[in-house]
Amino acid sequence: MSALIEIITATDPTVRDQSLDVFCQAASADELLAECAALDKFWRKSDNLYERVRALFFLYAIHRFHLPFKDGMAGKGFVPFDGYTNLLKRRFEEAIDIFLATQEQDGPNSSISSALASAYHNLGFQTLADQVRRSVRSDLGNQWMFRTGHPSDHPLRVRPELIKRPNSNSLFPILRETTPVRMDLTHSGWSDIFFLGMDFPQGARVLNVSIDLSVRGGEGNGQPKPPVEAYFRVIDRPVLRLTSVDLNTTAEISTLREVFDFARDYLGLLKAAVIAAGIVPPGMEGAEQPLADLLAQVVGPGYGIELVSQVNGIPKGSRLAVSTNLLACLITVCMRATHQTATLTGQLSENERRLVAARAILGEWLAGSGGGWQDSGGVWPGIKLIEGVEATEGTPEFGISKGRLLPHHTILGTNDVSTETRQKLQDSLVLVHGGMAQDVGPILEMVTEKYLLRSEAEWDGRQEAIRIFDEVVADLRAGDIPAIGAATHRNFFGPLQAIIPWASNLYTETLSAKAKAEFGDDFWGFWMLGGMSGGGMGFIFDPKVKAAAQERLQGIMCETKSELEAGVPFAMDPVVYDFAINENGTYADLFTGDAALMPPGYYILIAPGLLRRDPQHLSPFRQAELDRFGAACRTRPELSGIVPALFDRILPRVTQEGEGDQDLETLLAEYGFDRVQHEQIRADLRGGRIGLSQNRLPVSSEIKDVLPEDVFDAIVDIPDHYR
Repeated sequence: MSALIEIITATDPTVRDQSLDVFCQAASADELLAECAALDKFWRKSDNLYERVRALFFLYAIHRFHLPFKDGMAGKGFVPFDGYTNLLKRRFEEAIDIFLATQEQDGPNSSISSALASAYHNLGFQTLADQVRRSVRSDLGNQWMFRTGHPSDHPLRVRPELIKRPNSNSLFPILRETTPVRMDLTHSGWSDIFFLGMDFPQGARVLNVSIDLSVRGGEGNGQPKPPVEAYFRVIDRPVLRLTSVDLNTTAEISTLREVFDFARDYLGLLKAAVIAAGIVPPGMEGAEQPLADLLAQVVGPGYGIELVSQVNGIPKGSRLAVSTNLLACLITVCMRATHQTATLTGQLSENERRLVAARAILGEWLAGSGGGWQDSGGVWPGIKLIEGVEATEGTPEFGISKGRLLPHHTILGTNDVSTETRQKLQDSLVLVHGGMAQDVGPILEMVTEKYLLRSEAEWDGRQEAIRIFDEVVADLRAGDIPAIGAATHRNFFGPLQAIIPWASNLYTETLSAKAKAEFGDDFWGFWMLGGMSGGGMGFIFDPKVKAAAQERLQGIMCETKSELEAGVPFAMDPVVYDFAINENGTYADLFTGDAALMPPGYYILIAPGLLRRDPQHLSPFRQAELDRFGAACRTRPELSGIVPALFDRILPRVTQEGEGDQDLETLLAEYGFDRVQHEQIRADLRGGRIGLSQNRLPVSSEIKDVLPEDVFDAIVDIPDHYR
């Protein structure tokens, strides 16, 4: 057996956790090629998920970082085009076979090693994704959804409380779910990534807090509230109406095919929730039956479902797992509405929370995203300890991985973390959004790579992060907030950056240094929220200076952003939050009668289109809804600004100052409006032939091969004027 296969299959941690780098640095090119041949045979025949994936990542790292630099390796070679096209088509195994055949024929070289590295790397992550999907599908609460393939077999029914109304002019009741977001105190080296939790459950631990939030100085007088909301109601049309208030998008879906078309519009998260909640089970993908038949079974003939989402005042890149908690919120409200929870309103039971978390993972993977299992922590109340769990006989993961897909949640009540300590935490922490909104996906991929390769510095960093995690839990139980600040600060500037240097940046470190310089010993420490810094961040201060620190941090962030704007990817101006610990977790309310209205932003989005229609074309339900909302705007002070906003949308200004006597047709002609072209583009967009969401070109687009004279080789003979 090869030395590297012995490392992969070893049960002794001293062997299993050896670094690939150390072995490769001492090996020759011939020895590494022999190991690669053995590893390639090994991953193809192994039935163990962990062993397959680690072998693939060993192969990736050897070909990417070691073989090209060994004596005797040729510097250049040819990459076969059919192998390259298989890479683009995500047929990684076929690409590997072609590249290995070329290596056998032409000899090893840096070019073919680069191609092999790319193929092995992608296949490794594809294998991980496939296993997570299988584990999600195998969960007992999810299995039935993959076996339901016809509307007549659908077991769910909407609760009668959501269908009953006194008459046709009455409003249908509305079920509203509100969910906090999660703030992680420490995650011991991104250990909640699904694969790490399944392979290294003893080191997969997270401590996070469910919080309500508001932007300091923003709407609502800074009163924190659950930032994620979902609304469910029955409607008098046999369609699925989905609306995202914060994304300013709405659509009425009338076919099953549209439900599974995540790229069609910006409502992919709501579609994933409808599927993961079982309203449109994943087993119906590809079914030809009308969506109206399914809705007739679930709601009743002639009726449909409306699902609305709203996120209140949290910009992108907050690192508070907004999208995952919104998905969980949407799934929960759908489950409540269809008898999948014991109660229609209030809190969830522990078993129901776990089922929602499993469904949220399913929804994320259906929609093509990833993340970690701590992200749905807002479903649980208060402060909770989340830990990986060993797979045991009878669980879906047994014999496949060491750990289970879902972790165990332990809610830390007031006996564990006192009321006084909770208040101290709120009084000490300044929560901010630094203005950067970066994709954390590459960070999580790097974490997985570093874990699998066991590079020495990174592995030592992970062990240190685990030790710091124990410190933070002990300090929290003891109520020692200064010690928590010191530990999270040391965690960020020590092990987390040892594992992934990219988690930090000049902006973050400048903010921390300025806070320390201005507040001295009253600044207790920095902590990073989520996968990387620059967006959501926390600064811990002595409570006596917190108010001043909030004001000054806003200024420090804006000053530093101005200094670094040319070199750092900012997406927005920094903001400071007010927050409070949420002790309910996700929570539902039922609104009936005149109170059964959607949030104001919903009407700003949809009312202009409704008010432009002939009233005779509106259903009695829609007419009644608009009448009730208009009355509410006149009587409720908090809605007084809605009517002017609606008029701005309904009566757009079509003349400029001094042009009041010109009609619309004159203005359109003057500014070159092409009505024929406009109608063609609109028809193409509506027909799905073009569109930014689909990333498509029209079929009439002309695409040509690049010709030799269109390019030149910049490695040799560059003309002086290009230099």
